[in-house]
Amino acid sequence: MSDDQLYREYLAGDPSAGDALMLRYGNAVTAYLDGFLHSAEDAEDLMLDCFAAILVNRPKIAEGHFRAYLFKIARNKANHLWKLRFKRQEFSLDETLGETLPAKEASPEEDVVKRERSVILEQCLNRIAPQYREALWLFYFMDMSYAQAAKVVNCSTKRIEDLLRNGKARLRLELEKEGITYADI
Repeated sequence: MSDDQLYREYLAGDPSAGDALMLRYGNAVTAYLDGFLHSAEDAEDLMLDCFAAILVNRPKIAEGHFRAYLFKIARNKANHLWKLRFKRQEFSLDETLGETLPAKEASPEEDVVKRERSVILEQCLNRIAPQYREALWLFYFMDMSYAQAAKVVNCSTKRIEDLLRNGKARLRLELEKEGITYADI
């Protein structure tokens, strides 16, 4: 079922549809929040707050925008926590990258190469500007459209396009410094 169908069913009184949405996006939202907060406990707490905000308040969400709405709430809650606890914090992938990539059955040699590339990719991503890192994360790892990512970051789709283009260029330079070319990716 689509997100919209599940949400409509939840609004119609089926609590299992809300559970299905939490199962579908809980880990991704937690990983996203952990990238901001650098605290798995805070990320989990805020993830539950995000779903509570939707499932208790039952807002009207435009067709096809549930995921973007959810991540927008997550970003706003992380920003609010920043204001309460931190003066300045940046988005970082730290340990979240490896948790969200799908695992395939591979030989031990392939696993080692994948892990090494994953570590190098994470290091390179952490060396580029946080706004580029966040845009790349939302678009490639969370599989959001330009419009959805723009809603999360609260900017225009043109700005997301620019962030992605510049972020990819900066990431490519960092990967080349590590000896990884486009053909290796």
